[in-house]
Amino acid sequence: MGRLQKILIPFLGLVLAFWFYSARDNFKPEMLKGKRVIVTGASTGIGEQMAYHLARMGAHILITARTEAKLQKVVERCLELGAASARYISGTMEDMAFAEHVVKEAETLLGGLDMLILNHVGTSYFGYFNGDVEHVRKLLEINFLSYVAMTVSALPMLKQSEGSIVVVSSMAGKVGFPFTVPYSATKFALDGFFSSLRQEFSIQSINVSITLCILGFIDT
Repeated sequence: MGRLQKILIPFLGLVLAFWFYSARDNFKPEMLKGKRVIVTGASTGIGEQMAYHLARMGAHILITARTEAKLQKVVERCLELGAASARYISGTMEDMAFAEHVVKEAETLLGGLDMLILNHVGTSYFGYFNGDVEHVRKLLEINFLSYVAMTVSALPMLKQSEGSIVVVSSMAGKVGFPFTVPYSATKFALDGFFSSLRQEFSIQSINVSITLCILGFIDT
């Protein structure tokens, strides 16, 4: 029996892996046509590129970041690519009131919300933890608490539209890497909050999807 288990368990694992990775992809770009989407941290990098993809699919886009000049250029490019509409709000996510304001603006400007993409991140350092508790607190406010604040504000609209929450996280939120202590702590917090919230939605039959994007090193 022991030998049989040693053979069957790896075989079953291979079968499940094959089924998972060969499953038919049901996503179609037209599914996002006309959808109302917030993208945070959209002036550069991942957020900027997501805004362009959404624009090509014909979505209504509201982007936010700190630098107004960069946001203006992203909005212009989104309109060129075919966005149904594109607007921006500049400000810092250190301010919880601003985080909630972005969601309220989506309700006013777009008439509701179908997708909330949380991608913004505060500036941190790469090196040994220097004992700066204030830096950890500030980073938690930007990288974690503002995500929670925006989610809470957006939930009534997302429940109505049966929409989606997309959280851009990191391998640093799954594995503790050296030299990224404050950053890693905030990403672990995101994983714990949104993974738990997803389970609560399932128990309560709330039809709002939550996707955590676990990214490694990137080159945008």
